[in-house]
Amino acid sequence: MSIINQIKEKAKKLAKTIVLPESSDERVLRAAEGIKKEELAKVILVGNEEKIMTDAKNLNVNLDGIEIINPNNFSKLDTYVEEFVKLREKKGMTTELAKKTMTTDPRFFGAMMVRLGDADGMVAGSDSPTADVLRASIQVVGTKPGLKTVSSCFLMVMGEHAKQYGENGILIFSDCGVIPNPTSEQLADIAMSAADSARSLANMEPKVALLSFSTKGSAKHADVDKVINACEILKTRNEVDFEFDGELQSDAALVPAIASKKAPDSKVAGNANVLIFPDLSSGNIAYKITERLGNAEAYGPLLQGLAKPINDLSRGCSVEDILNTVAITAAQAE
Repeated sequence: MSIINQIKEKAKKLAKTIVLPESSDERVLRAAEGIKKEELAKVILVGNEEKIMTDAKNLNVNLDGIEIINPNNFSKLDTYVEEFVKLREKKGMTTELAKKTMTTDPRFFGAMMVRLGDADGMVAGSDSPTADVLRASIQVVGTKPGLKTVSSCFLMVMGEHAKQYGENGILIFSDCGVIPNPTSEQLADIAMSAADSARSLANMEPKVALLSFSTKGSAKHADVDKVINACEILKTRNEVDFEFDGELQSDAALVPAIASKKAPDSKVAGNANVLIFPDLSSGNIAYKITERLGNAEAYGPLLQGLAKPINDLSRGCSVEDILNTVAITAAQAE
């Protein structure tokens, strides 16, 4: 069974509730129908019920049994507004502005549903830029305790010719979509979040390699020092319960024969299944090259480091992409 089908089976058993705030998007309505049909999650759509049902009828989409919430007449709107004011009062948030945001921006409303436990996760972005999804996620849900960094990862599934890498061809690449030039502290946060992603998405024990163009002092540069410092920070954190090592070149991280020469004492080198890239350029380039030239499947970018699961979609996503992301979000909500 493929990894995405394994995740879907896990989602079915968990029966989580996922909010889809962008109900004006045809793909979201079709995805909602598919999610219910496959029983991947309980779905909540945000918007005007009459408009949503009219749109669905025109599209020949069956939304029977799917909950629709209109923020304007939602029974807990005042609670949502009060919570948002409390969260942002130091930034000048007023009751009037909070109410306007909650009733006009479905991403903020959906994020508050997740924060207050009325939904287990949110999937958005098919009809809005990543920055809008991130803004709602960070301002409302916030980061996990002990972390200050929201980042992203890709679940990479290698083709048959490369099953020897990672965990039977499955790897986590991070960060490939959010932070352009992370500090050492942020790299440490990214490593911790990516380790969590390895466990929740692929049920694999993380072996985390912090990558560089240097292995164990083979080159000297400030960019290498950044990775070394990130490893030192990880060593001081009590919450770290996974194997990690750095700085490692990618071949030393992935190939046992090379690891035995370049980093013979490493518990991670040659067996890494989580790759932490030193900057967004290298991460983004690596996942796209791996996907195109390596014939790999890339699922993501998936947000990580948030207190509760929210994921961003590409505005060019397909209905199947939304279904897969909902399943992944449900799995993250375990």
